[in-house]
Amino acid sequence: MAGATGAQLEAIPIPDHYRGAYLRKEDVGIFEGIASSAKDPRKSLHLGDVPTPELAPDEVMVAVMASSINFNTVWSSIFEPVSTFGFLEKLGRSGSLWDQRHNQPYHVIGSDGSGVIIRVGASVRNWKVGDKVTIHCNYVDDQDPSAHDDSMMATNQRIWGFETNFGGLADLTVVKANQLMPKPAHLSWEEAAVNALCNSTSYRMLVSKNGAAMKQGDVVLIWGATGGIGGYAVQYVLNGGGIPVGVVSSKEKADLLRDMGCEAVIDRSEMGYKFWKDETTQDESEWRRFGKDIRSLVGEDPDIVFEHPGRSTMGASVYVAKKGGLIMTCAATSGYMIEYDNRHLWMKLKTIKSSHFANYREAFEANRLISKGMIQPVISKTYPLEEVGAACYSVHRNEHEGKIGVLTLSPSENLGIDNLEMRERIGENKIGRFRRY
Repeated sequence: MAGATGAQLEAIPIPDHYRGAYLRKEDVGIFEGIASSAKDPRKSLHLGDVPTPELAPDEVMVAVMASSINFNTVWSSIFEPVSTFGFLEKLGRSGSLWDQRHNQPYHVIGSDGSGVIIRVGASVRNWKVGDKVTIHCNYVDDQDPSAHDDSMMATNQRIWGFETNFGGLADLTVVKANQLMPKPAHLSWEEAAVNALCNSTSYRMLVSKNGAAMKQGDVVLIWGATGGIGGYAVQYVLNGGGIPVGVVSSKEKADLLRDMGCEAVIDRSEMGYKFWKDETTQDESEWRRFGKDIRSLVGEDPDIVFEHPGRSTMGASVYVAKKGGLIMTCAATSGYMIEYDNRHLWMKLKTIKSSHFANYREAFEANRLISKGMIQPVISKTYPLEEVGAACYSVHRNEHEGKIGVLTLSPSENLGIDNLEMRERIGENKIGRFRRY
């Protein structure tokens, strides 16, 4: 923060411990018998000192200024659908001494981060101490040949801070050098920290050839259009000449969508859709009503459905996609055991395609668009690291909008902005739109 040079940072000794938000292996069973919605991350997330890991040759150590909460943070904290300690044990068994470091009785979580490099491993070439960076969460061994066409297809691909230890919700982190991207100079630490996971995911789903390869004029139905990935998806559709149809759950969210430039908005709280008659039976008449409402707004069925709620919406998503259309799915926040009427898929030649985060090129391209001010962060609120449990609880209960940032080493908001001229040119109204709402 004081503008120390790389040489000055290198001269500062690295402590043998650091402050992090972590889970304890001994707590894995504390929520047994409790419904998912009633599980409280504030009871499982701990904040305290953990040992500083040794740095591998292909890694960097980053002083983390800010991080964020993702749904995988929630899943980690409530030990669903499985405990993440199983991931750490598997990684530890892979044979490498560096991999064995991750298998600990504690798990420092968090899959986003922005900060300053304070150490580089002996084989790191493109980064140096003092560089300001954001971190993407694709943790992959680039010496594995399976990683070199699309690294998301690598046999050993993992998500940093979820399937690995030493995540971003901490004052320090160690990451592979191929996880680094330049920090957007016009953004604060917390604004820069919230983008990588969700922005990259949306980019791959919609823009990349590995996803929908959206073209101009495509109608894209976006569930949760003001949420973490939905807020980026709306921007990509608008930037790419598509026609977004945003689905939200309140009038306030509908107003936010229209402010973003999305004209076709469906407020499901107003429309009262009931896609499920009960826990086991879906209602096709409600799918038809939903499809009719989409056509009344844009005159046609969606070419692409941006699908991530999972069980609650997949039946409707498959139904409303146009003949030959694509249902692009990346998550299942409402449940991963999905059901749909396969007749509406095969007889109308529709496709379900999956996506999971992004490879390095996709993440880098998505970060480039952030850096150019063409995509805006969707941060709505910030918590200090001391309140990480409350931040995670808020996301678990869907009380948030967009993304929630977490200040780690940064003592307050709105620090770390290096390009004020660019920020003024873009406008605080755009950059801070989700905060205003």
